[in-house]
Amino acid sequence: MAITTKLEFRQGQQLVMTPQLQQAIRLLQYSNQELAQFIEGELERNPLLEVEEASPETSSPADAETTESADAAGASGEPETGEEWLDLEKPATADAIDTFDTEFENVFPEVPQAEIGPEFSSSQWSEARQRGSSFEDQPADLETYATSDISLKEHLEKQASLALTNSAERLVAQYLIDTVDEAGYLHADLAAVEAKLAAPEGMGERVLAVLQSFEPTGVCARSLSECLALQLKEQNRYDPQIAAVLDNLELMATHNLAALRRAVGVEPDELAEMLCEIRKLNPKPGLKFGSVQVQPVVPDIIVKPGSDGSWHIELNSDTLPRVLVNRTYYAKVSKTARNEKDKGYLLECLQTANWLVKSLDQRARTILRVAEEIVRQQDAFFAHGVQYLRPMNLKTVADAIAMHESTVSRVTSNKYIATPRGILELKYFFTSAIAAADGEGEAHSSEAVRHRIKQLIDGEVPDAVLSDDMIVERLKRDGVDIARRTVAKYREALRIPSSVQRRRDKRLLERGVGA
Repeated sequence: MAITTKLEFRQGQQLVMTPQLQQAIRLLQYSNQELAQFIEGELERNPLLEVEEASPETSSPADAETTESADAAGASGEPETGEEWLDLEKPATADAIDTFDTEFENVFPEVPQAEIGPEFSSSQWSEARQRGSSFEDQPADLETYATSDISLKEHLEKQASLALTNSAERLVAQYLIDTVDEAGYLHADLAAVEAKLAAPEGMGERVLAVLQSFEPTGVCARSLSECLALQLKEQNRYDPQIAAVLDNLELMATHNLAALRRAVGVEPDELAEMLCEIRKLNPKPGLKFGSVQVQPVVPDIIVKPGSDGSWHIELNSDTLPRVLVNRTYYAKVSKTARNEKDKGYLLECLQTANWLVKSLDQRARTILRVAEEIVRQQDAFFAHGVQYLRPMNLKTVADAIAMHESTVSRVTSNKYIATPRGILELKYFFTSAIAAADGEGEAHSSEAVRHRIKQLIDGEVPDAVLSDDMIVERLKRDGVDIARRTVAKYREALRIPSSVQRRRDKRLLERGVGA
């Protein structure tokens, strides 16, 4: 067989992932916060983009962007792809001691005296005081002070500035306060702090004792037992017996009352009274104060009941950036371009801006289509509650709206929907199916089954606590075919203890222990 060389033509289709197409896919799976950050970056890079603040009288951003993108289709130089770019099968791809300022490492003179007096450097204290606070530093505006969110650190610093008069002790206090977490617990080794600051031995303990007397009671504790002990001491209820209980908190947590009673050496009634007092204490006193700002969830879709019994679905205009192309500025600047490099840069900016506007509009429309289909298929959930949630997967929604599963997956990632039953993530509606007990009826959603398990356990009484096997029998009576290990898995996911533990807890409640 002779080897020869020949030339032939072949025709085929191939999908090319252009940078613009990759950007459009990323936009689809961005949350509203990530999208806002992305838009800010594009506004800085592209002089032809601008954001118009939406007003109640204006139309939705999706409508405005549609007009803008239609006008821009010709100038962009990109082919009309419709929704093809959406339908791609592509996987979505201190420690406080070590960080303390070095200028405070050796501010204490190495002298043997127990305390450091006025010889402490005034310049060192003034430098350290800048990290603290005092009442004189607060603004005179009482309204501003009253409405401000005071953090735990600021609250402790204010008390330290009044309780400690020695400048060296104030510095140690400031150092220790910096290691207190948001729950109010101290994370610092006193010996290491004294060595770090070259402080006299015992000063850390003395300063800590002062800090532990601050409000809220229990703050600056180094362990849970110490936190509870501080609160009991303030109530004048700390004695050797209750101290023994605090030394055996693990027995209290597991409700091993027999072993706890032997360790403490008291009668059952006395133990019950002590446990009741301990349960009333606050294990995280620092959480009363503001610390980390929690970003609230902003829904992307809003669902409202209509007057005719249907559901009205709309996009949240607050989460949709109103990005426009400034063609007036482009026409003005393009006239002053003197060379091909400048003209090419302006044309690239125009094409990028047009593509971004079009991508944002397509993203909004796709989210709305997916949300409408989810609401349509889960109509019973919105009308009657979680027990009517139907099993649903990505393929079910994708087939209904003629899209690929990967597209639906990206749309439902990091997106939230505001409903009459609360703000839920779109992924919440996609649950696995559990077969009917007779094998012929409609399957049940795993989320609805979990809700039913919780209802059964919430309704049980101390004399009839339901085991996992009994829950399986109850569910089978309701037409749900489920295994015992699946019930145990769902119960653990709901953080519900076993039947033995629940029976013990309910008996304690009856005896007045579980307040």
